[in-house]
Amino acid sequence: MLDITAVDKNWTLFIDRDGVINHEKYMDYIHTWDEFVFYDNVTEAFRLFNDLFKYIIVVTNQKGVGKGLTKADDLDTIHKNMELVINEKGGRIDAIYFSPDLDDDSPNRKPNPGMGLQALERFPDIDVNKAMMVGNKMSDMEFGRNLGIHTVYLTTTHPAIDLADKRIDAVFNTLDSFAQALPAGKL
Repeated sequence: MLDITAVDKNWTLFIDRDGVINHEKYMDYIHTWDEFVFYDNVTEAFRLFNDLFKYIIVVTNQKGVGKGLTKADDLDTIHKNMELVINEKGGRIDAIYFSPDLDDDSPNRKPNPGMGLQALERFPDIDVNKAMMVGNKMSDMEFGRNLGIHTVYLTTTHPAIDLADKRIDAVFNTLDSFAQALPAGKL
C-alpha cells in the first residue's frame, strides 16, 4: 500500500514520458521537439518533485526509434530540451532511460524492468521500498510491480480502465494533481 503523505527525500520517482509529462499523439509517436507539448503545470510539478524526491528518473518506451520513424538524434534533442525547460523552472531529472526495442519481450521494454534495473545499477542507494512509478498505461504499472516498487496511475489517456486493479496503488487525473497531493505540494 502506498501512503503518499509518507514520501520524503529518501524516495525515488520513476516516471513515464508520453501521456504523463507531455501530450501523446493519436496513433503516432512524438518525432521532434516541435511536436512535444507539456501538459499544463508539469514544470511546476517537477519543481515540487525536485524539493521532495532523492532521484527523478524518466523511463520511456520509444518504439518509434526502433521502427526508424523517429531519429535517435531527434529523440536526444527532445530529451535535452525537456530537461532544459524543467531545469529552468526549478525542477530536475536525474536520468532518462529509453527503450527503442521492438520486441515486447525485450528486458528493457516496459513492462519488463530493464530500464529500472539500469537505474538501480547507476544509483545503488535507491531503496525500492521507497520508490514509485508514475504512468498512464498498465505496462507502467506492471513495470513498477516487476521492479518491486509502488505504482501511481494517471488517467490522462486511458481513464476507462479498472482503477481497482491490484497493480495500481494510487490514482490521479494528472501529474499536477499527483504533485499537489504530495507533502511538498502542500507547502
